[in-house]
Amino acid sequence: MEQSIGREYMKQSTCANCGDCARDKKLIPPPLQLPYAEDSSIIKLPEPDMLADQEINFLELIELRTSVRQYHETPLTLAELSYLLWCTQGVKMAMPQGTSIRNVPSAGARHALETYLYINRVDGVSPGLYRFLALEHALLLVQSGEELNAVMVPAFKNQKMVKTCAVTFIWLAVLERMAYAYGQRAYRYIHLDAGHVCQNLYLAARTINSGVCAIGAFDDERLNAVLGVDGESQFAIYAATVGK
Repeated sequence: MEQSIGREYMKQSTCANCGDCARDKKLIPPPLQLPYAEDSSIIKLPEPDMLADQEINFLELIELRTSVRQYHETPLTLAELSYLLWCTQGVKMAMPQGTSIRNVPSAGARHALETYLYINRVDGVSPGLYRFLALEHALLLVQSGEELNAVMVPAFKNQKMVKTCAVTFIWLAVLERMAYAYGQRAYRYIHLDAGHVCQNLYLAARTINSGVCAIGAFDDERLNAVLGVDGESQFAIYAATVGK
């Protein structure tokens, strides 16, 4: 049964079966970023270059890349979080037709991912759920309070590291943004893009003496409900814990 589902997915998402997309029809592209209310609580992040420069041995960085599941109680600084967000979804240039140039590759420069952060320990930031506003390089408060543990940890199948890390990165896929250019094939590209972003997080975290563990095992319905999305047009696709 599972194999037939996989085969059908691959068949339906081939280039030959994608058909005409909205871009081919000259329709208006979706926005680069999900909207938010004007009176939202926003935290401006420090510029990414606020961190002190350091020499990096790239080969050593690659060799030391590993998944880290146990963390110290030491918090991340706001500058460190800013740096990790810049390395993973930082916008270098907004382009026409709903595209952007960022620090990670994306099919057609569509960048259909939004970054949510479940923060436990970041200096100067109250625990809670936030969304990264990539265009403004800022944090948007979604829901505050440590009581989020009661719903967030079960959404990740009670993996202890979600509770003990400094912050959990959660990547949300906005299907419309990728499907605008690629139709059904968008599902393939969004998964590939999520891998690009997470690998950048692994490597960037090593440069600030932090560890990362990617998470693909989560309760889709629960996590989508916490994020307030329908699980179809927008859905959680990947996550990763980060801590010292």
